[in-house]
Amino acid sequence: MEYNTIRNQLVMREYGRHIQKMIEHLLSIEDPDRRQANAQAVIELMGFLNPHLKNVEDFRHKLWDHLFLISDFKLEVKSPYPIPTKETLKAKPKPLHYPKRYPKFSHLGKNLEVVINKALKEENPDKRLGFANAVAYYMKLAYNNWHKEIVHDDAIQSELTGITDGQLTFTNTPFVKAYRPQQDMRDRDRDRGGYGKPRGGKFQQRGGGSNGGGRRHDSRDNRGGGGGGYKKKRY
Repeated sequence: MEYNTIRNQLVMREYGRHIQKMIEHLLSIEDPDRRQANAQAVIELMGFLNPHLKNVEDFRHKLWDHLFLISDFKLEVKSPYPIPTKETLKAKPKPLHYPKRYPKFSHLGKNLEVVINKALKEENPDKRLGFANAVAYYMKLAYNNWHKEIVHDDAIQSELTGITDGQLTFTNTPFVKAYRPQQDMRDRDRDRGGYGKPRGGKFQQRGGGSNGGGRRHDSRDNRGGGGGGYKKKRY
């Protein structure tokens, strides 16, 4: 019996041991035409075992790359795609250079600083005022998200004056709803009918019903006799 401990390392587990044995057998075939035909058959089998690769763009290219990878790049067959090598596989990607931006006001972020600089360069007074109103709205929204309370417009204008040296002033009053989780839950329950909703079911009328009188006209009201009512049975 052959145990996994005496077998070679499984290169790609998603294809299994049998596919790897087939590819190892391809290395022992000396006839180039027969080796090429068997390689095509292995490619078809690899695609059949992994149908999810059909939704991937250029999945046939990926299958051929896996074929050469499992064979340790020793298989000599013709491929419709560029044949990969160990160097290209193990090549490290180039380091990604992250932008190093240091905002002056960390609680507002760098993007708002870019908008403010663009607003200061704007010569059209209407667009400049629109920039100022948008900046004020964002500042109030950011303050509300961090402090969970309403901030007065004078505080926003004071901070905006300090940032722009008094060059930007907003005219509108930016409305931002305060974050109140308890109030929001009550409003949501009220909209859904969670409370303040009249009770369902039928209300029992004590008087003035269809019988025309205030008393209930049923058999139990005529217990004393008279009128065909039933008499209480005595034991």
